[in-house]
Amino acid sequence: MAYKSLRAFIEELDKAGELVRIKTFVDPVLEIAEITDRISKTSNRNKALLFENTGTEFPLLINSMGSERRMCMALGVKDLDDISRDIEDILKTLSSPKNGVMEKLAMLPQLGKFASWMPKVIKGRGACQEVVMSKPGLDKLPILKCWPKDGGRFITLPSVHTKDPNTGMRNIGMYRMQVFAPDMTAMHWHKHKVSARHFNEYKKLHKRMPIAVALGGDPVYTYAATAPLPENVDEYMLAGFLRKKKVELVHCLTQPEVEVPADADFIIEGYVEPDEDLIWEGPFGDHTGYYSLPDWYPRFHVTAITHRKDAVYPATIVGIPPQEDAWIGKATERIFLTPMKMTMVPEIKDMNMPVEGVFHNLVIASINKEYAGQGQKVMNAMWGAGQMMFNKMLVITDGSVRLDKYKELAQYVFNNLNPATDVYFSQGPMDVLDHSCSKLGFGGKMCIDGTKKWEEEITEPLMPFSIQPDFDAKKIQETFKEIAGINEQLAREWQIPVLMISVKKDKANHIQSLHEQLCLLPEMTGIKMILYVEYTVGINIIADVLWRFCNNLDPKRDHFYGGTRKEILGLDGTRKTKALDGFERPWPNIIVADDATIAAVDKKWADLGLGEVISSPSLLYKSQMYGEEATVADV
Repeated sequence: MAYKSLRAFIEELDKAGELVRIKTFVDPVLEIAEITDRISKTSNRNKALLFENTGTEFPLLINSMGSERRMCMALGVKDLDDISRDIEDILKTLSSPKNGVMEKLAMLPQLGKFASWMPKVIKGRGACQEVVMSKPGLDKLPILKCWPKDGGRFITLPSVHTKDPNTGMRNIGMYRMQVFAPDMTAMHWHKHKVSARHFNEYKKLHKRMPIAVALGGDPVYTYAATAPLPENVDEYMLAGFLRKKKVELVHCLTQPEVEVPADADFIIEGYVEPDEDLIWEGPFGDHTGYYSLPDWYPRFHVTAITHRKDAVYPATIVGIPPQEDAWIGKATERIFLTPMKMTMVPEIKDMNMPVEGVFHNLVIASINKEYAGQGQKVMNAMWGAGQMMFNKMLVITDGSVRLDKYKELAQYVFNNLNPATDVYFSQGPMDVLDHSCSKLGFGGKMCIDGTKKWEEEITEPLMPFSIQPDFDAKKIQETFKEIAGINEQLAREWQIPVLMISVKKDKANHIQSLHEQLCLLPEMTGIKMILYVEYTVGINIIADVLWRFCNNLDPKRDHFYGGTRKEILGLDGTRKTKALDGFERPWPNIIVADDATIAAVDKKWADLGLGEVISSPSLLYKSQMYGEEATVADV
């Protein structure tokens, strides 16, 4: 389904009961984010929010794709797997043998579909250029400051348009933009991104780099800007396929080399001067649930701002999961499963990226296993597949267990797992936002092969697990005073041989030493893996433990084996410091709202039309912070 405007999508959300209109003034500085955080984490009241009084002439839409239903509405489908099936049908048709003229002619409708999805540049101005600001000023837009230690206000849903100066190939990416002046932002593209490569090409040529930023329009445009496409595939072709209608583009007014969607809500035109000094950008409360720390990025200079007469400013927030970005990521998981299966990893059946893994950190894949070593073959293929190169922890399974049935899945994986032989460690490119790496953008990876083993892969029999009758968590804590808590639920209730332990470290190599001592206890017999986290983490909330653990672990650096036969794998997901771990990089804090913002939102909640007050999620995490700053002091 193609939406003719963001307003059209808003109308559909309203009809479906998926939208709340908020008429009371809410400040874009911190308050909108706090309200959205409460709503997005309350599953039975999770709605898109339209803030109609933002202190500017423009309303603000947020959380519009923040559930599976709304994500499906944005992409015009009933089920996200519908898109995967469409892609599979097309790829099968195009790749099947064509033996005769009639079979070849039968392909013409499919080829015609491709033509109908290709973007088209039209003459004249588009709806996005109905109003041209006489003096372009970003201060006229309701741009958010999301979290208290953010470096400033950030544009959070920009579709950034750049072109390769040598080939003219277009790229649309989503890179946050910190506002420094009414006519200047930073452009936060990471070194692995296509637009960063375009920037490097302009630097070589000493040429000014034209850029345009689109906001709003059909929500498919926003999704396409996030999609992990190959560099030579136009994001607007994907958008055309998803909406079943080509995207119409118009030339920018002051940067005519760049084309933008005619029906977008806002267009911010400008340029980056490649030889200009970079600007110190950040911090920013990021999708990992931690602040991403400041760094140097290019300056984007605004030359024009145009918009529709009825423009709506779209925004999102990211932070401690779940947030809206989890559903954008789920769409990517479903849409790109088929291309991965049909072009790179033919044995893959399904894939799941749990919310707690914040995209790259944790990926689960099921395969059709036909020979010994196939799990490792898939591991190498997936780590070489586009943005999957950033994956930190990969779990591979086979059989018929559904990947979203975590209890049954974990039971199957650990029943088939010998930690000493079936866990593999490597290193390679990592997400720049991964703070656990000793070096920026480069760190360790781990693959857990939980497939049923063939005879060639078995070194010793795998025995069914049940926790030892004399296992006593309280007694263990009394013996090891540094242990703040032990979660034995997985082992005792679900027969999964995994413990989660929170520890207050106070010496070098503390976790490894503790692990070695614990593994020699007779009551640890049968345990296969122990996950260690900070003593501040609520050890009984498994989702929070996994979120903190996945973020803080570099698997290659932070693993060790214990037990008389080195059969128990320990993984250190605690905070790393220079004093205790020799860790040289700054360590970020987790993201929580400040007390003043929480109080302000509590005070005006009754006027928002959102029902009974929802307590701030930040209250659950304040005790887990180390100080109040974005960076944790090395103590």
